[in-house]
Formats: sequence, C-alpha cells, structure tokens
Amino acid sequence: MNWLDDIKWDAQGLVPVIAQEAGSGDVLMFAWMNRAALQATADSGRAVYYSRSRAKLWFKGEESGHVQTVHEIRIDCDQDVILLKVSQLGHLPGIACHTGRHSCFFNVYVDGVWQVRDPVLKDPKSMCK
Repeated sequence: MNWLDDIKWDAQGLVPVIAQEAGSGDVLMFAWMNRAALQATADSGRAVYYSRSRAKLWFKGEESGHVQTVHEIRIDCDQDVILLKVSQLGHLPGIACHTGRHSCFFNVYVDGVWQVRDPVLKDPKSMCK
C-alpha cells in the first residue's frame, strides 16, 4: 500500500495543507495539494502545492524566489489535513505571502473589525510575474 493512500483526499482529489515555520512555529500559509504535489514535496524536500485557480502544480517560490524547504510532513489524526514544517527562504525574515508579508495570516480580529498587524517586507509587485 502506498503512503498516499492513507490520506483522505476530498472529492477533487485535494487535501488542505498548513505550512508552519519550523524555527518560530509561525503559521505561514494555507494551501492545497493533490497526490502529485505531495509526492513531489516528499521527493524534493521543497514545498510543492496545487494551484486550484491555475489547475497545475505550484512550486513555492518559482516566481518569487521565496522557496520553502520542508523538514517534516505530518498528517492530522483524521488523516485529512497535512502540516508541513518548513524553513522559508529568499528573504529575512522569510516571506510566505504573495502580499510581501511573512505570513498570510496578518489580519487580526479586534473589536468587530479586521486589523492588519504585520508589515509588508517586500513590494509584492517585485516578487511575482
């Protein structure tokens, strides 16, 4: 039996993935993987996701240079969510978000509104095509 068969893939053949910075424990981003993306991640040691909007594999950092090196691949107790422990490369501190921030989770709910809490570290127009 293949280890990928243990995962509970959704109806589209995808599984949600959380990328967590290995050193700080910061949650960097949420994405999706299909079987090919997860296998490529395991084989290469580099985060490979599945882009639902482009319907293709997305090698993290292929345009921005902000690559994620994978230290561990974990699965939750229900076997329907993947956790990647990663090092975010390409800028210090590492940029995981397409907005040029360290983490995609930069908005904080405070008193009925969302407030931006994390600074832009790099102009997003300079990162992606």
